[in-house]
Amino acid sequence: MLLSTADEEVLAAAEEFAEELRSAQQESSQFEFNSLLLRCNDAITAEIGVDYGDVCDTDDCG
Repeated sequence: MLLSTADEEVLAAAEEFAEELRSAQQESSQFEFNSLLLRCNDAITAEIGVDYGDVCDTDDCG
C-alpha cells in the first residue's frame, strides 16, 4: 500500500507521540500517567471527532 505524504506525516506524528508517551510513562507515577492518557484521549476526541478511548478499548489495541 502506498501512502500519501499526508498519511506519512500522520504516521510519523503518531510514532513521535507514542515515543513521548513511553517516556512519560517511565518518568511518571501510574496515576500521573493515567491522567495524561485521559487528557490525550480528550484532546484527540476533540480534534478528530472520534472517541479515541472507545475506538482503542480492545484487547488487541496497543
